[in-house]
Amino acid sequence: MTRRQETAALLALYQGRRKGWITLADEIEECGSALAVLERDLVTGQGDLLTLASDPVAERLATVEAQLSDWEAAGLQLVTLLEDEYPDQLRSVHQRPPFLFYRGRLDRNDSSGVAVVGTRNPSDAGMRRAQEIAGGLAEQGRTVVSGLATGIDTCAHRAALAAGGRTVAVIGTGLLRSYPAENADLQRQLAEEHLVLSQFWPDAPPTKSSFPLRNAVMSGYAAATVVVEAAWKSGARMQARLALEHGRPVFLLESLLEHDWARSYAERPGTTVVTDAQEVLDRLDQLQAVPGRLVWA
Repeated sequence: MTRRQETAALLALYQGRRKGWITLADEIEECGSALAVLERDLVTGQGDLLTLASDPVAERLATVEAQLSDWEAAGLQLVTLLEDEYPDQLRSVHQRPPFLFYRGRLDRNDSSGVAVVGTRNPSDAGMRRAQEIAGGLAEQGRTVVSGLATGIDTCAHRAALAAGGRTVAVIGTGLLRSYPAENADLQRQLAEEHLVLSQFWPDAPPTKSSFPLRNAVMSGYAAATVVVEAAWKSGARMQARLALEHGRPVFLLESLLEHDWARSYAERPGTTVVTDAQEVLDRLDQLQAVPGRLVWA
């Protein structure tokens, strides 16, 4: 079997949506072949009498391979969890997607990157803090990861660019869409100069469920998460919870402690309250490195 057949088989499994994508990722990794899982799932019959339907595998692969060619012509790239290029830091979390569409350049140095996240409706002080944090991280060579939403995310991406650093956007739609629309130019710039990632079908629209899924991937892709400004009911708070579940350090801006949820999170192991980027960097430097991830000293 070829690499392209494996990729097509994996996408065919996902397109069918017969299973949750986490379960699907587990099955494919355990088997070591998406094509083998697809063939098994298309088997019909009873008991020991198993027969394949009239060559459904070849038919499905041909359809998906045609889609792959169209996406490649549109400048989209794809990596699956069966490939060495799949980000190692993301592979280690339970919510890893079985594949990632991307535009730009994958870089293994992103494994030490820091996610900077927060509300879509920040205060002036919140925007200033996001710019200071993201700019400071970028100046020190840390990849700044965020979600390309309005507000804090946009400030973080733009501050990293202004500092001459690398920034990665993990988005909650397919790559053929831009959400919010006012960030379309920024998305194009990041795709051309840095990296934009999506776990969704290329034409997938934004949905209520897509952004929590995006937050899980953003947490897994980064070595740590900084929450700048966020209310209790927010994706940023959710990402803090996910990051702690992933064993990733969480940094809360001191100004967040006016919220009950932040005071509660500040007491959890793995959480540090900070005031600026240097405190984030200092704490990260205190972490003892083991291959592929960071742990608390």
